[in-house]
Amino acid sequence: MTAFAEPLSLSGSHAALEPLAAAHHDELVDAVRDGELWKLWYTAVPSPEGMRDEIARRLALQGAGSMLPFAVRNLASGKIVGMTTYMNIDAKNRRVEIGSTWYAKSVQRSALNTECKLLLLAHAFEKLDCIAVEFRTGFFNFASRRAIERLGAKQDGILRSHQRYADGSLRDTVTFSIIAQEWPAVKRHLQFKLSGD
Repeated sequence: MTAFAEPLSLSGSHAALEPLAAAHHDELVDAVRDGELWKLWYTAVPSPEGMRDEIARRLALQGAGSMLPFAVRNLASGKIVGMTTYMNIDAKNRRVEIGSTWYAKSVQRSALNTECKLLLLAHAFEKLDCIAVEFRTGFFNFASRRAIERLGAKQDGILRSHQRYADGSLRDTVTFSIIAQEWPAVKRHLQFKLSGD
């Protein structure tokens, strides 16, 4: 296992990222019920019944060195409110994707998400020495696309008919990235956003 997939904890003022564990199951089920997120057709969020399998899937990918999964804790409430990961880890080329992220509806578009991204990006660029961090989302997930753009990521392109949704329809995947040279300005931007929250 490379340093990219080694479990670690990251913490700020609003959020703490904890290494995902089976023990997070019940709190993650409560979190996903806040907004019934698994019913959104244009994204892949685990259902309450599928949460145990999703945790196991993410931990298996961590064991294979291709993912580093986290449970997201809201420090204001003390509750687990979602999941996020480093995924598609490419240690040789010093690239990761931040993705497979979902948050309970009650904390979406809050300082918590901004801080989670700041923590993950800072670790990627400042500790792992990444040359680029990627984000991907479905074309019809307009809220996710806007959130990624608000971080300061730039759109790289659209992968047409890239994957299948659960219903079998084809997904166009929109790709974004932040490159190392952009990180200082993006970091300042995220810090400024948090100072106003």
